This record gives sequence, structure tokens and C-alpha cells, in this order.
Amino acid sequence: MVVPKYTYNNLSKKPNYNYAIPIGIGYVLASMKKEGYNADCLNLNHFEGTIDEILTKKLDSKKYDLVCTGGMALCYSIIEKIIDISKAHITKPKVIVGGQMITSEPELMTKSLNFDIGVIGEGEETIVELIKCLERNGDLKNVNGLCYKDETGNVIITPKRMPVNNLDELPYPDLESIEFEKTLDNMSCQDALYGAMDYPRMYTIFGSRGCPFQCTFCYHNERYRERSVDNIIKEIEFAIKKYKINSFNLLDDLFSVNKERLKEFCKKIRKVSQKIEGGLKWRCSLWVGAVDKKTLITLKNSGCYIIGFGFESYSSEVLRSMKKPITPQQIDNVIKMCMELKMPIEGNFIFGDLAETKETAKETLDYWEKNCNGQVKLFFIHPYPGSTLYEICVKRGIIKDKLDFIKNKIHHTNIINMTEKMTDEEFEWLKKEVYRLKRKYEKYVIPSKIQKTGNRYELHVKCPFCNGESVFKNCLLQSRPFFVLHTACRKCNMRYFVVSRLYKFTTDHYVELDFLRKNYLIMRDKFLRKRL
Repeated sequence: MVVPKYTYNNLSKKPNYNYAIPIGIGYVLASMKKEGYNADCLNLNHFEGTIDEILTKKLDSKKYDLVCTGGMALCYSIIEKIIDISKAHITKPKVIVGGQMITSEPELMTKSLNFDIGVIGEGEETIVELIKCLERNGDLKNVNGLCYKDETGNVIITPKRMPVNNLDELPYPDLESIEFEKTLDNMSCQDALYGAMDYPRMYTIFGSRGCPFQCTFCYHNERYRERSVDNIIKEIEFAIKKYKINSFNLLDDLFSVNKERLKEFCKKIRKVSQKIEGGLKWRCSLWVGAVDKKTLITLKNSGCYIIGFGFESYSSEVLRSMKKPITPQQIDNVIKMCMELKMPIEGNFIFGDLAETKETAKETLDYWEKNCNGQVKLFFIHPYPGSTLYEICVKRGIIKDKLDFIKNKIHHTNIINMTEKMTDEEFEWLKKEVYRLKRKYEKYVIPSKIQKTGNRYELHVKCPFCNGESVFKNCLLQSRPFFVLHTACRKCNMRYFVVSRLYKFTTDHYVELDFLRKNYLIMRDKFLRKRL
């Protein structure tokens, strides 16, 4: 199993530990091992050198029957490189690829990439059944959830596999093979919960899968299924014992819908937290439509430090177009309750929906300017493969070549006008207005003191909201002259950016430097893709 490099910022080709843990790969590994298969794992993020050097050395060390990898469409170029290196190796392993990039575009990926077999949808049951089929030289058509080319080069897509119904039956993800311990040991202050802890050891855990909603900008796969509270708690206790974690991120977008389940979890995690020195801090995501003040207090009292929300827009018209089942009033209530309780908010207003106009955008921007104190991010919608927006962009000719878009234009710096009513001139106005307001209302603070300790730094920062001073230890600065850390005050919990003087200068002169910054990012991405 090969874990792709997830970032392009590794110019020195040194190990990198700042990436989202690939829990999906961990689940697939655990499922294979549960069936008795011997599976090694190579996490490319943890080794020095190019992908070619690292992977070739691993393949030279042993005769592997299969090389497995996968990820999102954003990882296309790196996954392509993993496939090509593996296929060219003298040992000739079969290559199996899964993840969102295959599930969202199975036919396109099968035609464009040189893998042997693609896994569509959840992979735990499919990978085991597939390996058993390969062992007996069986017919791949009898395995649900696959895509591949037959002897004549035709793409074959087998019937859809039903998703795992009882999530409690799955083994815990095998993070040991992914070298999760190394990631924990190298975490810095800013790697978890916006600097709430100097030495975080943060675990990521899924509390559910799927979603019942059909938001147009989101990639949809399967129906919503919950894990039981006891099953989640047992995995957290396992992680405390094995990895000495002190924080966790609970991934469950609808955690607030079932209030009894939420209360049960908070009660039980509080008991677990009391057994640990310093307690457990954690993060979760809530659906705006099912949040009240009592729920937020319950969460805060059980150690929840920050909550993620999907706000998206303050325009009723845009929310309806997005098929987002919330209202502006609900958004306003949640933001005000969190501010009152000093609960950090993690959320976005995203612009550029089909129904966006200059008026709807101004409605959201006006609300943000008056009520959010820079605590909610401003961003633009991207048409990710598998989403309704992506399909609409293809039909309208905005995306003329799907493969070219995935390979070269899916990056966040490529902001597309997908709206039905805004002219390109109006859309350019919106981009500049978003940048202007971000620069005006987001807080950028230069530390009053920077002290180096080993290869990390200690930063003394005065909060721009409450004037209280926070000392952040164990900070990792990629560049001392030009750095930015998104953090939260340890007294009032308001979030702001800690930056170098040079970075502060660029934000103060963003309009003048916007052209240079945009073109630098595009050139950097092209250079790093080629280098990796």
C-alpha cells in the first residue's frame, strides 16, 4: 500500500508530516490484515527523496504481487507517477487504485491511467474479495465495485457494491502501518485546534459515513450511516493507550442531528477525558439546522474546543440553489451563540454558485463584515469531480476537457466563473472584493517575541481582540522571514493570523501584489508537479 505525497510544498524533498491522515487507506489495510494477508505500507510523506527514488527502492526490496494506492482527484499527478513507476518495475506487480478519484470518474480514470484494477466506492469488502478472486484466477466480472480494461481494451465497470451497513463491524484503521506514530511525534503547535495545545497528539476518527443531503458543490457517494457511541469511544480509548493521544477530530457532519446520541457521546467522552492528565480536547462538525445553545454548552463542557459548520452563503436564494437545507437566520443564530460562549468557529462562506449575483454576494459580504470579526473564512466554490456543479460545468462547456481539468486546473488558485447571471467583469469585482475585505477584517499580528528552540520556535503574541498575551511553543516555521500561522487566542478563543513582518507587508499591499502572487502560485504548482 502506497500513501501518496499530499502536498507540493516539499521543495527540499525532505520528509513532511503536515497532511491529513489517510484514514480510508488505514481501513483498507486493516481489512486485508484481518483476512490474513501480508500487507506492507510505504508512506511517501515520511521519506527523503523523489517519489521515483523512494518507491523504486521499496519495490527492489521484495517481490510484491500487488501495489495499491488511491486518493482524491487533487492527487492525480502523484498517483499517476506511483502507477507508472510500479508498472515499469522489473517485478511487474499488478496495480490497484481506489479513492474518490476513481469513484467519481471510473471510466475516465480507467482510460487515462495505467492501473490494472480500480476500486469504486468503499474498499474494505471489495479489496478482500478482489484478492481472493486474483488468487484463484477468477473472473473479475464477478466482483462488484470494480473498473478495468478487458483484453480488447474496453472499459468494464462491474455492478455497484452496496456500502458497509454496520460500521461497528469494521476493524479500526491500521494507522500503525502508515507510521502514524511518526506523524504524532512531529506535530507542531499549529497542527491541531488552532494552537490550543503546544504539543498536540491528535487522532482523526470517523463517527459516520455518507450524507442524506445533496448539496450541489459536494461529492456524493453513499447514504448516511452512524457508528454506535460505544464503538467510537472504544476506538478513542484504544488510541489513547496505543498512541498517547491528547486530542481528536471527530468526523461526523450530522453529529448534532441525533441529540440523544450527541449527549451520550459527550457524557462518555467526559469520563474518558477525566482519566487523562490535562484532559482531551476535540473538534467536531455540526449541521447548522440542528444546533441550539444547550447543545453547544454540552459540547464545551465535554472538552469540545472548536466546531466546524457549513455556512456557505447568507443568501436564501443561493442556499436554495446549492440545495443546502439551512437558512440565514439559523446561520446568524449559530454564529452569535458561538461568539457568546467563546467557542471557536470553523466555517466558510463560499462564492460563485450558479445563482450567485452581485446582489447575493453583497448580501453575504455585508453580513460577514458586520457580524463575523474575521472568524469565518471567505472562499470560492470549486467544481470537484462527482459533484453536481462539476457535471453542470461539463454540460455548459465551462470544463471543456475533463482530464485536462483534473490534471491541470483543479487547484484552488483556478477560480472559475460558473454563475449563470454574473458577467466576467462582475466576477472579477467579486474576487477583488473578497480579497479586500479579508485583508481589512482578518487580523494579522506580528509576534512581540520570537525565540528559537531546536528546530521549533516559541512565539509571544498579543491578541488583537482582547489584548491578552499568548505564548505558543513548538511552532514550526517553514521560513523565518515569510511565515503565517492561523491560531486562536488562549484567553478569548478568537482566531487570527500570526505572521512575519514581510508577510504582513504583502497583506497590507495585497491589491498591488495580487497579480504576482496568483502567477507565482500557478508557476509553483506546475514546477512542483514536474519535480515530484
